Amino acid sequence: MKGKKMKPVKLAPLSLEVAKKRYLRTDLDGRVIETPSEMFYRVAHHVAKAEINWGSNGIVEEMTNKFYQAMADFLFVCSGKAMFEAGNPGGTGQLSACFVLPIEDSIQSIFKTLGQAAYIQKNNGGTGFNFSAIRPKLDKVKNVPQAASGPVDFLQAYSAALSKILQGAKRRGANMGILNIDHPDIFEFIHLKDTDKTIDNFNISVGVFDAFMEAVEKDKYWQLVNPRTKQPVRRLKAKRLFREIIESAWKSGDPGMVFLDRMEKDNPTPALGKLWATNPCGEIPLLAYESCNLTSIVLSNHLKKVKGRGWFGGEKYEIDWDKLGRTVRLAVRFLDNMVEVNMYVLPEIERMVKNGNRKIGLGVMGLAHLFYLLGVPYGSATSLRLAERIAKFIRNQAEAASIELAKQRGVFGNFDVSIFAGTAEKYRNATLLTVAPTGTISLLANTSSGIEPVFSLVTKRRLFYEDKQVKEKIIVDPVFEMILGKMVDAKKKKEVIKQLSQGADLSEAGIPKDIKKVIVTTEAVTARQHVLMQAAWQKWIDNSVSKTINMPASATVEEVGQAYLLAWKSGCKGITVYRDGSKSDQVVSIKNGQKRVDETECPECGEKMQVSEGCYTCLSCGYSVCKS
Repeated sequence: MKGKKMKPVKLAPLSLEVAKKRYLRTDLDGRVIETPSEMFYRVAHHVAKAEINWGSNGIVEEMTNKFYQAMADFLFVCSGKAMFEAGNPGGTGQLSACFVLPIEDSIQSIFKTLGQAAYIQKNNGGTGFNFSAIRPKLDKVKNVPQAASGPVDFLQAYSAALSKILQGAKRRGANMGILNIDHPDIFEFIHLKDTDKTIDNFNISVGVFDAFMEAVEKDKYWQLVNPRTKQPVRRLKAKRLFREIIESAWKSGDPGMVFLDRMEKDNPTPALGKLWATNPCGEIPLLAYESCNLTSIVLSNHLKKVKGRGWFGGEKYEIDWDKLGRTVRLAVRFLDNMVEVNMYVLPEIERMVKNGNRKIGLGVMGLAHLFYLLGVPYGSATSLRLAERIAKFIRNQAEAASIELAKQRGVFGNFDVSIFAGTAEKYRNATLLTVAPTGTISLLANTSSGIEPVFSLVTKRRLFYEDKQVKEKIIVDPVFEMILGKMVDAKKKKEVIKQLSQGADLSEAGIPKDIKKVIVTTEAVTARQHVLMQAAWQKWIDNSVSKTINMPASATVEEVGQAYLLAWKSGCKGITVYRDGSKSDQVVSIKNGQKRVDETECPECGEKMQVSEGCYTCLSCGYSVCKS
């Protein structure tokens, strides 16, 4: 970056620590050897290299500058994996974080896929699988009765093997394991994680069809079918099977559900296969050998100040739609370039992605902070309408950007066998949008995570110094702190923060009720509101939405079931619930908007972690892992 006059990147203290821990280049001794500005320039320049394929002299430098400025201003941030890998001579060059691999009913297929998954995870990727093609346990194998191991045994074998692969010498890769609702071994799968603690590198979800959910509603029977013979082997009430799922989810948070027919409805290339699996956190339904690159727009940085006083007495804000549109169009170009400069570890993946569907996943974060600044309570009818309006706008802008890119660069390779063939909708990319977990990159951007509410207003954080002294520091949500500073004097502000850090809620800290109504945290959002927020985004997202449906400890099994049914009826592609206190190794519980840590520790610094969007994130060092 020498000689370049680029806008310097300013990071909050915690953001800087996250960057040092996760993304900045280091030497062989682990010493940081680049600044945040150099990091963003490295990423911008590497991604801009693709421009030379279609542009003239100077286009690489021009787009490098545009990408850099957008990231330096935190208008969008690429996935953490790409942040580390792009242009890093010490990296693998694999920018994609999400992969799906096929599993067929043969030993050769099962272990070929395991080998491919190991190679992907060695290069820091996560993998998703649907095990439903595997014949049930104790089925016939080559005319030998009761010889089959069944899908659950093979999932456990995958977990054991893949758990031995450390990514960056620090963490295990994340995985998604799916079994369809009509498989004979579905009961064993549902209860797989009730007691088994050895597969915590797998999220598990039941693949559900509309016909099953309708049978649950109408109290009809459901058939389990042997995938080898295609013959029914058992008939039972659908409600009984559904009850097993929701009881297990109530106890442990597992399994989730993926709604297969809803996913297939948005399949742009059904001629190439069905969408039967997702990446580890469920935000990207993918065909076999597909992967996806991710980038997230920081919504809270797309506001403009207007005349008048804001709801909290400070500045008044409105969404800057023109700015948001420009960011969306630039981010789509950025992501299409990522497809081009990516390193593909398997030729099958390169054929399906770079030369095939060119799927991208543009998402968002900072929604809760945007709501705070606009004075909109998270979960309210107003917030749902606004969320849908934003999602629709982003969808329209992304489609326009992909069409424009197609004019310059050509349509995606499989366009002629896609649902767009013969239409005027000539896209560069088969899919465009997603809402991915943004645990660590939202810390980098100093904003709220994904489309989640703010998890806590105040966090106690322990700092470790070279002299082995440990000091406690209070971390305050930055937007809440700014709003609070406009409402009260410095002395009162300090007092409020102290009270919140000790477990008081806003009312107890002397904050008026109308303020508390807007400054909503996770514990104040009902399961129904969580689901409806997910559905509002899913209506316009062609991939999927990663979101946690948080529930209080007092939630009943029936309420879990109501959330699953509502998710299906409202058009979500999947659902994951997290009832406070339900896991024996729970990361975080919540009280009065303050995080209260329970058991699980960060493997890097020993601190406790928070859970959101299916991911655990350490606010002390920035470590993040997505697992169940």
